[in-house]
Amino acid sequence: MQTRSGAEIIVDGDVVYKLHRPGTDPRALATRLRTAAESGSLLSPLGMAPERVGGRLRTRWPRVETVAQQPDHLPWADAGRLLAALHREVVTRRMPPHGWPQRLRRMVRQTHDVTVRRAAATLPDQAWRTGSPDRPAALVHGDWHLGQLGRRTAGGPWLLIDVDDLGVGDPAWDLARPAGFWAAGLIPDADWFAFLDAYRGAGGPAVPVGDPWPVVEPFARAAVVQAAAHHPDDELLLAACRRMS
Repeated sequence: MQTRSGAEIIVDGDVVYKLHRPGTDPRALATRLRTAAESGSLLSPLGMAPERVGGRLRTRWPRVETVAQQPDHLPWADAGRLLAALHREVVTRRMPPHGWPQRLRRMVRQTHDVTVRRAAATLPDQAWRTGSPDRPAALVHGDWHLGQLGRRTAGGPWLLIDVDDLGVGDPAWDLARPAGFWAAGLIPDADWFAFLDAYRGAGGPAVPVGDPWPVVEPFARAAVVQAAAHHPDDELLLAACRRMS
């Protein structure tokens, strides 16, 4: 199976092999693997050293259960608490910056949709940076959505999977997709507020008390632009891009 990032996934029994996208930095990936192995919020890999396979890097992971697509039973509150735990972890080694802005740039370069390109041109400076001096810095997943939750056993605790974009930066980036999709009408109010309240209740540092929108808006807009570039036939995402333009 090929992922949106160009990586490939092969499942062999209880082992998942991930062939990372071409050009992946081996040192940065090794650092991300070590961080995942030590984290209480991330799924631990089955090996610390990436293997070279046909000029690309491959890692091994335990097979996990992912979130079932049942709109009435999505674990938004669990996800909020898990992200808060990640953002509160102490960074003990030199980490690369998280990969959100790089991924945004790749998607904008690849799209030919004029509406998406116009919306991208309106994004503020924060949407192109991993962090800012006046904002908290934390360990950031870098590509967070509900599909990035996995658990080893049914009913067990959720963990974050996929470390390709793990790094340091503004933790508000990890709230970008749910915030943007909520604003675009793709996530119900109850789900967004369950996620946000759980994140805040667990001490998440990304948003202050009060209205979170002034903080998350630049990142939410970036998430919608990236998603629209990847799903050019989604009318709700394109409509949100038109409103930005």
